[in-house]
Amino acid sequence: MSKDPTCENQKGHMAIIISKNGKNAIKLDKSNFDLEDRLQQYIYDNPESIPLYDIKEDIRLLILAREFSTKSGPIDALGVDKEGEIYLIETKLYKNPDKRTVVAQVLDYGASLWSNFRDFGNFAEQVSLHVNRDFKKTLNQRLSEFYGISEDETNTLLENTRRNLSGGNFKFVVLMDHLHDQLKDLIIFLNNNSEFTVYAVELEYYKHEDFEILIPKLYGSEVKKDVGKSTPSKIVPTDEEFIASYNQSDDKEKVIELVKLLNRINDNPGDYQNISASKSPKYLNFYTHTSFDDKVTINLPLDPNAEEGGLQVWVTNKNKDAVKKVFDNFTPKFKVMVFKGQQYGKMARIPLSECEIGYFENLLRLLSKI
Repeated sequence: MSKDPTCENQKGHMAIIISKNGKNAIKLDKSNFDLEDRLQQYIYDNPESIPLYDIKEDIRLLILAREFSTKSGPIDALGVDKEGEIYLIETKLYKNPDKRTVVAQVLDYGASLWSNFRDFGNFAEQVSLHVNRDFKKTLNQRLSEFYGISEDETNTLLENTRRNLSGGNFKFVVLMDHLHDQLKDLIIFLNNNSEFTVYAVELEYYKHEDFEILIPKLYGSEVKKDVGKSTPSKIVPTDEEFIASYNQSDDKEKVIELVKLLNRINDNPGDYQNISASKSPKYLNFYTHTSFDDKVTINLPLDPNAEEGGLQVWVTNKNKDAVKKVFDNFTPKFKVMVFKGQQYGKMARIPLSECEIGYFENLLRLLSKI
């Protein structure tokens, strides 16, 4: 089945031509969502239909709740992205009489969300109720599985979300089956002259037999601005800054050796097959890439007192048994904990006092052969 989107009808909407093997062409005219509830459910089930990739290519939106209650009324859909940005999504059919106030409505929901949930724990609890009801998972599990991230990365995402909620830093998205020019002008005006970030999405909807075709058009991304950035900046420490954080530790020399190893891995990748390393704002990270098409992550916190100290070994549900076998046969012996994650979890902690750099490098090479 093929489609030719080059034809536009007299109303300015695209006409879709569908054919099978180049024959029996059928022209589809634009259809309509009959009910806002139907549109809400569609967005909930298919968040990719909101073209945030037009703003930034790698944005993936996760809808966490539908009809999320605030004192100003329920937010149609509440979502986050991997950076912890919060999205308030309001759907409105063009035939509804209050379409001209939809921007004010979604901003009001944002004010209510900000004022009602000064305690992030209460917010996370309410979101978790929605996630558990719809997916039978905890909030952390849903985030970890959707984005394929570790427990620590999930906690970082939630911390960014907490800061955005506390600061009232939201992305507002208005979805309609038709946008009139006044609404487009209003959104561009707001984005140009305020710290609000408002996007509008016009959804052209076509239906043929059991097939649904949706053509989303994003408005509001034309304005590029630096004001009101919601995600806190993440500064990666220099080698010297990372080492300095262990100045009061008896294990400072071990940290120096680990930093040198990280640089050797990055400078000589050919000598370290299936091994990589990086620094993040809070960790020194070593990765071994496995035949399970995943990785083992070993990280050292910037804070010497974080997570009981030492190197933390993170595994996946697929590679955990193979990793445990390596540890069981490895000398010196390190304590191996029970795997507790649904997909990701911590399996072991390696105290720095027991981490001779030669042994650790050998451990990385053994894990890289899994």
